[in-house]
Amino acid sequence: MELFQGDIALISGANKGIGYEIARGLTAKKITVLVGARDEARGQAAIAKLKAEGGDARFVKLDVTDHETVRRAAEWIEKEFGRLDILVNNAGIAEWGAKPSGVDLAKVREVYETNLFGPIALTQTMLPLLRKSKHGRIVNVSSSLGSLTLSSDLNSPFADFLALGYNTSKSALNSMTIQFAKELKDTPIKVNAICPGYCATDLNGNSGPRSAVQGAVAAIQYATIGEDGPTGGYFNDEGRVPW
Repeated sequence: MELFQGDIALISGANKGIGYEIARGLTAKKITVLVGARDEARGQAAIAKLKAEGGDARFVKLDVTDHETVRRAAEWIEKEFGRLDILVNNAGIAEWGAKPSGVDLAKVREVYETNLFGPIALTQTMLPLLRKSKHGRIVNVSSSLGSLTLSSDLNSPFADFLALGYNTSKSALNSMTIQFAKELKDTPIKVNAICPGYCATDLNGNSGPRSAVQGAVAAIQYATIGEDGPTGGYFNDEGRVPW
């Protein structure tokens, strides 16, 4: 029996794209997946597809920018399962097209609400349930665009990709990953950030060369790492990503 078989995983933004493929990959490992989504119709449609493939999945109404839905989700998980084993902070939005000097500050704040403050709130709220797990795992879906090392390298393909809200929110998410990993270093809970790569999703108008299935690989891997696995790291499906 695999270490995580029978565990409970919550994924935000799991009704489509990379989030859905993470859910699909975890259900294939016999993990019960809680599909967090803002829209119930879309969430239930994702559940139906997962169940058609033999997966155990449940819908959870979840908007990471609405703390009431986060609180209610935690209460429901506590009542139904008594614990949470895996949390994947996947929900994210972006703003494209404007130079840093001209981007709408309100849009930057909106991006931060979903990409940073949402994961912080969700992690804080779910942490008591994760502490009840024998091997809690937290995965934050970041981006190479959040890598200060790659972004500041003029020879990097990421150097000229400007998106003030998105890029800086992912850098902040990486820092958040380190903060929680430090706090939890003496517990069984492991906290890591992953980069799915440039995948074709609704986030970028389906322009990426990688598929959502490929983008889900690292998240699935670090959601189910063993006791000897890393914590406080930043990875893609090939290994470590520079901060």
